[in-house]
Amino acid sequence: MVPTRSKAHAPACVVATGHPRVTEAACEILRAGGNAFDAAVAAGFCSSVAEPALSSLGGGGFLLARTAAGRATLFDFFVDTPGRGLPAGAGEPHLLPVTVRFPSSEQVFHAGLGSVAVPGTLRGLLHVHASCGRLPLAEVVAPAVSLARDGVTLNDKQAYFLGLLEPIMTLRPDGRALFERDGRYVAAGETFTNPELAAFMESLVTDGDRALYEGELARRVADDMSAGAGLLTAADLAAYRVIERAPLTVGYRGVSVLTNPPPSFGGSLLALSLRLLDGDEAAPGGSGAGIDAVGDFGSARHLASLAACMQEVDRLRASGVTGPDDLEGRQLATARGRVRTATGGTTHVSISDAEGNVASMTTSNGEGSGYLVPGTGVMLNNMMGEDDLHPDGFHACPAGQRVASMMSPSLILDGDDVRLVIGSGGSKRIRTALLQVLSNVIDFGMDVAGAVDSPRVHWDGDRLQIEPGFEAGVLAELAATLPVNRWDVLDVYFGGVNAVEPDTAGAADPRRGGHAATVSLR
Repeated sequence: MVPTRSKAHAPACVVATGHPRVTEAACEILRAGGNAFDAAVAAGFCSSVAEPALSSLGGGGFLLARTAAGRATLFDFFVDTPGRGLPAGAGEPHLLPVTVRFPSSEQVFHAGLGSVAVPGTLRGLLHVHASCGRLPLAEVVAPAVSLARDGVTLNDKQAYFLGLLEPIMTLRPDGRALFERDGRYVAAGETFTNPELAAFMESLVTDGDRALYEGELARRVADDMSAGAGLLTAADLAAYRVIERAPLTVGYRGVSVLTNPPPSFGGSLLALSLRLLDGDEAAPGGSGAGIDAVGDFGSARHLASLAACMQEVDRLRASGVTGPDDLEGRQLATARGRVRTATGGTTHVSISDAEGNVASMTTSNGEGSGYLVPGTGVMLNNMMGEDDLHPDGFHACPAGQRVASMMSPSLILDGDDVRLVIGSGGSKRIRTALLQVLSNVIDFGMDVAGAVDSPRVHWDGDRLQIEPGFEAGVLAELAATLPVNRWDVLDVYFGGVNAVEPDTAGAADPRRGGHAATVSLR
């Protein structure tokens, strides 16, 4: 049975984020007269305080914006590869392997100064505000400043995330000073403050981001990197730019999905997955075949179809295919045939406002590098230590290139109407989590809450990871043909999808302690 949850209906604005205090801040901005983009920027700043294991101003991200007039823009403020100005063979960067142990699986990440890529989130948030916002910046950052100064109570989810990353958060003395109290690591129920971050965010109102990207602080960071076998340079920081792109659009069963375009591959792989799951060649609408194409929800046929689709995308990616446009007609037909016969540290914000503007923003700090920018409370990312972002090997690309990402902020359009604003955290699981929630809405007619809450699967390259909630007989049938790993708990491993149906409802992922709310402006 598909789980359901009561929905909060709203005549105007809908917000879904990864944390109640982040949602509260976005709602505050909307009530003050801000638009969806002001609210998303405010949420981004607050996420860096309330979700310190998932987001940081020293990370990177993307915001897919669509205005009430119908103009859609993907703001790319993900990270660049570092090393501008360094001589060839400047030295081996310092990468520290850290194994993150989930309840039923584990994943190795790399921290240390050599894992730091050129950060983009701070410059990206300010760029989006300048381009699309209308409230003064001081008003937009005020909720985050208050939260960092006065503190946020760590809930069970955030304490769990921080616990997974304790070796990284306490790698250096300044990290221990921030995340330990009297020599003991922070725990659920305790108040977490970051006064240096509060002061730094206040300074942005008058100074902008110049201190981090161009000033004395940038030179201090570069000196630390040079001394600690990192590759980030002052030239890297000065050269960083936000890029505005046209979204990637793919048709699926009568609707259009707008998502993150190349050079990032998360959106392209999501689009490829949708093309494989939709058996009709017709474009852009697809077959409209509904649940007949994938079986009843939770059936063996449904889960086998999802597993086959995930396996095929992995196979195609390994062969050099990164999206549906890379497939020729015969190759696409062959790939679809294999799917049919077979019968895997991020946070997201989705916002719609009363005027018809929508924002879908995903940001990440990876797992963090362990390095805090001196005097700012900002931890820099470890994106150069994420193996899934560097299939050709760490530091294989030259300096100054935008790193591809799995992040896929997306919109579903039914004609010219926005039906869903959606995105997810979850590293390698982002595209599979989004694929399943989108399919739940489009193929099975679920409301947004049911679609987000429903159990998920993920093909990890070796076996099908399966959340609790599917029938035992179905799992036994699957296990006869696929290696499976059954989980006993709901976990962050399976993503963190936050989505809104404009003017209707929002749903935030319980796997990450998400929170949705509506705002009436009457």
